[in-house]
Amino acid sequence: MSFLGEALLFLSAAVLVVPVLKRFGMNSVLGYLGAGLLIGQPGFGLVQDAEGVLHFAEIGVVLLLFIIGMELQPRRLWIMRKLVFSLGTMQVTVTALVIAGLLITLGFTPGTAALLGFALALSSTAFVLQLLGEQNKLSHHHGRAAFGTLLLQDVAVIPGIAVVNVLAAGSQTDSQNLRPELIAAVVLGAVALRYVLRPLLKFVAASGIRELFTAAALALVAGSALAMGTAGLSMGLGAFVAGMMVADSPYRHQLEADVEPFKGLLLGLFFIAVGMSVNLGLLLDAPFVVVGLTAGLMAVKALVLMPLARWHGLSWQDAARTAVVLSQGGEFAFVLLTAAVGAGIVAVGQADMAVLVVTLSMAATPLFVSLVDRGLDRGAAQRRPYDTIRTEDKPVVVAGFGRVGQIVARVLSMRHVPFTALEINPHHVDFVRSYGNQVFYGDATRLDVLRAAGVPQSRALVLAVGSEAASLKIVERVRATCPGVPILARATTRMHELKLRELGVDYVLRDTLHSSLRLARELLTRLGMSAAEAEEAVARFAAHDAETLDRQAAVYRDEEAFRRTTMDAHEELERLFAEDAGASREQS
Repeated sequence: MSFLGEALLFLSAAVLVVPVLKRFGMNSVLGYLGAGLLIGQPGFGLVQDAEGVLHFAEIGVVLLLFIIGMELQPRRLWIMRKLVFSLGTMQVTVTALVIAGLLITLGFTPGTAALLGFALALSSTAFVLQLLGEQNKLSHHHGRAAFGTLLLQDVAVIPGIAVVNVLAAGSQTDSQNLRPELIAAVVLGAVALRYVLRPLLKFVAASGIRELFTAAALALVAGSALAMGTAGLSMGLGAFVAGMMVADSPYRHQLEADVEPFKGLLLGLFFIAVGMSVNLGLLLDAPFVVVGLTAGLMAVKALVLMPLARWHGLSWQDAARTAVVLSQGGEFAFVLLTAAVGAGIVAVGQADMAVLVVTLSMAATPLFVSLVDRGLDRGAAQRRPYDTIRTEDKPVVVAGFGRVGQIVARVLSMRHVPFTALEINPHHVDFVRSYGNQVFYGDATRLDVLRAAGVPQSRALVLAVGSEAASLKIVERVRATCPGVPILARATTRMHELKLRELGVDYVLRDTLHSSLRLARELLTRLGMSAAEAEEAVARFAAHDAETLDRQAAVYRDEEAFRRTTMDAHEELERLFAEDAGASREQS
């Protein structure tokens, strides 16, 4: 098959398989592995040279390490120093030693056991961050602990790859060994480049040609990687160092944006190549052994990390969540195992088994995370009753103490207006209370909780919950039991606002409406329009939007009428834009 034909095959497999598996809740890494399984030897055998593809796709790993280097700003590391340098270091060290010790008892040589222990101690940065991001848990205690640990693991990969390269060099000819004079030259070159890099990037950026800046970013990665490779060290280490050199540069975000598409595609190709290399025959030949090793890996990693997380101040619930979310093997295990096989440190059969176990552990992680979350949440609900709310007169009840509810509460506190705040998330309640805020743990969708909070006697209910279903349920119950209480509510979408209006909410405000209008007004003034003209333009749009919403409120449950109203509003808005443009031309 020609190069173009293989490229089309890889791209088609990724485009078809990854979105399908994504719909089933699987991570994109698993999607790429699945695509590789499909087109490689485990599947249809459409591509034979998995090793050659893997060698080429390692450029994606090099680019990933460059981006990791850019993320490691000294200020960021200092803020997270306890989680990164203490918890992260202890997790990698203890887990690697435990796994290596178990492998030695199974008959592995100490060198092989040590490398496998280190490789399997690493978790999947791409997998875990995407999983936590999708669940909006990166800011939670266990999310921050997991991120700090992953950050240290990413850094630990660099010396790991370097050690493999050193061992590989020691097994090769003298001409391929580490060359101290070249290493010294590379170090001096890196120091010199540190001072000339920003002026060079500024010179390229001043040209205004976007593709030249992209070329400069790729040249920086390629040059640093080749320099390290020539000196006998890891090319990934060179990219990592280059990334750290531009971490505090004003061009960091542009460099990252330019490199990201190449990194994403080539890293996806790397995982496809790994999937092509997975030996499913091992699973068919010894299913109980493979499943047992997978379960054993996840159990060992979780049991090691949980007490370490507790020792670093996490509650046992957060420690359990951290342990489970980091219990899988990671993508860097594939990188290390591939290098180790090439260096003759790990046998092909051992690497195949390790790759299969890591892949299965990644596939199993979302299921175990879901089970642990349900168990802990159910247990917390059973162990922790809703707070007893003091019944003294407070004219305002705030339901939902997230970013909207907190701002409302702070304004009320500034004006010395007493209020009762309700929040359903117990972890959020504890976190907010730690800063001196008065908030009660309770489910505002329950009528008994609303009554205990004093809603029937209140002068206003502020509905600031983020869930559309919960907010609608609260409004229905308040309107049914105490219809005279004014309700001021946030809406997350336009349709949400229409539903709240239908239920009789007194005042509704969409989350993004006013911030968008203020942003537009500021933009118009910066484009040369006077403040009065900008205010008039924004007010005209807001009035048109309000009129459109009033018309839609009457017909939004009639699909055809709602569609027609929406189209009419678009045509009217186009006409208004045309009139404004004509008026501007006449004035000029």
